Amino acid sequence: MPLIRRLLIANRGEIAVRIARTAHTMGIDTVAVYADPDVDSPHVSAADQAVRLPGDAAADTYLRGELLVEAARTTGADAIHPGYGFLSENADFARQVEAAGLVFVGPAPHTIAAMGDKLAAKELLGAAGVPVLPGGMVREDAKAEALVARIGFPLLVKAAFGGGGRGMRAVREQADLARAVAAARREAGAAFGDDTVFLERLVERPRHVEVQIFGDTHGNVLALFERDCSVQRRHQKLIEESPSPAVDRALRERLCAAAVAAGRAIGYVGAGTVEFVLDPSGAFHLLEVNTRLQVEHPVTELTTGLDLVRLQLLVAQGHALPDAPVAVGHAIEARLYAEDPVRGYAPSVGTLHRFDIPEADGIRVDAGVVTGSRVGPHYDALLAKVIAYAPTRDEACRKLAHTLARARLHGVRTNRDLLVGILRSPEFAAGDADTGFLDRHSAADLCAADPAVSAIHAAAAALAGQAERRAAARVLTGIPSGWRNVRSADQQVTYAHDTDGRTTVTYRLPDHLAIDGKPLPGLVVHAAHADRVDLGADGVRRTIAVHRVGDTVYLDSPLGASELIELPRLPEPAEAEAEPAGSLLAAMPGTVVRVAVAEGEHVVAGQLVLAVEAMKMEHEVTAPHEGVVTHLPVGPGEPVDAGAVLAVVTAPVEAAG
Repeated sequence: MPLIRRLLIANRGEIAVRIARTAHTMGIDTVAVYADPDVDSPHVSAADQAVRLPGDAAADTYLRGELLVEAARTTGADAIHPGYGFLSENADFARQVEAAGLVFVGPAPHTIAAMGDKLAAKELLGAAGVPVLPGGMVREDAKAEALVARIGFPLLVKAAFGGGGRGMRAVREQADLARAVAAARREAGAAFGDDTVFLERLVERPRHVEVQIFGDTHGNVLALFERDCSVQRRHQKLIEESPSPAVDRALRERLCAAAVAAGRAIGYVGAGTVEFVLDPSGAFHLLEVNTRLQVEHPVTELTTGLDLVRLQLLVAQGHALPDAPVAVGHAIEARLYAEDPVRGYAPSVGTLHRFDIPEADGIRVDAGVVTGSRVGPHYDALLAKVIAYAPTRDEACRKLAHTLARARLHGVRTNRDLLVGILRSPEFAAGDADTGFLDRHSAADLCAADPAVSAIHAAAAALAGQAERRAAARVLTGIPSGWRNVRSADQQVTYAHDTDGRTTVTYRLPDHLAIDGKPLPGLVVHAAHADRVDLGADGVRRTIAVHRVGDTVYLDSPLGASELIELPRLPEPAEAEAEPAGSLLAAMPGTVVRVAVAEGEHVVAGQLVLAVEAMKMEHEVTAPHEGVVTHLPVGPGEPVDAGAVLAVVTAPVEAAG
């Protein structure tokens, strides 16, 4: 029976922190690995030792198995835990680990390989009685059309080796097939190092339901109940919960029986997930078997009371699984991403000036960042997972939404408001959401703020600013800001805000404040400090937290969150326009992976111009209006910085003139 005394964690971010936490409770020393962009990452300090992984391409450094095995040897580790993503479902890496005499905390290499070949896996599991959808592997693009003739539309293009929604594309007509296959290949290759894709029949308006399984070396396979992961964007899960609101006891028994049959058919050992698509009639079909721990495993832990990482480590040391648990209560998880849903889910990079999620009973936060962390373009955009547990689904949803709404997240744009909007939407609250939820509900509507937030927060920013200036004053500290013997012009400050507009606050304390020339009704300033303003307006009193970083003011209150940029009172003369009209700019650093047009080509609004890979995802850049591509300074494979001109699309009148 192998004994694990020291564990190397071949991953980064929140999962590396989470694995280290459990290992330490078991008396196991831990070793972290890191690429240069992660030198100050929390997962490095969470471990007992850390090893730098050399390499120029930061995103690929964690994919070099030989470096990870050497790091384990150097530090005297007995075992390697791959977490999820990266090499967690790479059979060759598992073989490398075992060949080095180390324990691989996961299934056997032959199991990973068998489930990695998704077509062969479906044939194997279908023979074991697990319901499957028609599909097939595409190793040569020329053979895709013949496969489509057998499968039919609509269909799904998927990465053949890997998971997490990487490379997944829905295709509903022949004209879109080649483009979807090519894009899926690029994204799969970037994420998993293998660009083979798989085609599969697409079920319309499905729910995504999966069953957590666990196997041991004694022949036991347990089903630890189901999770519902239906709310997704581009097949990336956003919200996961257990139990599923769409699954009753009889369906649960059938799902778990099918999952156990799948596990037994492949002699499964360790943690795995059997994923199903559930159609509106209640019929379910196998999607795939993920041979690793899942991002959403905390909801299973909270409802069963089990620590799945602990179980992984025990099974890897030859221990038998415990008796089948009982699931109690309801748990729901939200994935907090560094992206801006209102601006087309554009990834966001920068420094987290504040990362503060309030603690509460029944709330768990698995985070890979802290205040001061730098969020870069090299890895996926996941910052943290916030999980709520309660006796009922309704209470768990309300608790999670309340916690997210009160979080203070400054410096990087996040999808927090989208998550709160989803959790509070009537359709989700009723348990009716399927995988098309975000197709039916716009991000702008789900993120809509309280109408009062703009005026209240602008007022609070101005009051906090004057309080900060008075606190710094060396003389006459007792008089209000801007006081004069003879009243003349009011004090004035103008803010730019994230709706691309401006708000001007004029005030003459203690009795006057106006927003864009309109007095704030019923204003009562109870207290004003540099970091906190307590004010009443229109009969309602609220406390607004204020955090200034340079010229940027972050505000949080029961109304929501705002980011305001204080504009200079005496601005420099306006400079000439830096970029020509119609310029398409890079939202963040990345690499151009495809150019779909040529200079001089006529395009229509919404037409694909090029695609940029950033944060391990491919982001399409489309024409904002009809026109002519008059400048195309980048090509495939070229790196671009944030703000770089990718293309210029000139409107017809401008092009003619």
